[in-house]
Amino acid sequence: MLIYMLATAMTIVMLIATAFGLHQEAARVRVKANAKRLDGFAHRNVYRRH
Repeated sequence: MLIYMLATAMTIVMLIATAFGLHQEAARVRVKANAKRLDGFAHRNVYRRH
């Protein structure tokens, strides 16, 4: 019975770690994409005449 409880606890911990890792990766990609988009926006409008 103890082994099942340990396996269940390890499974839950791994699921939480995976969810946290995916959240961190998504945030990193979002920041990188946002910086790239803003960088492109800045380059497009630097030489724009009004």
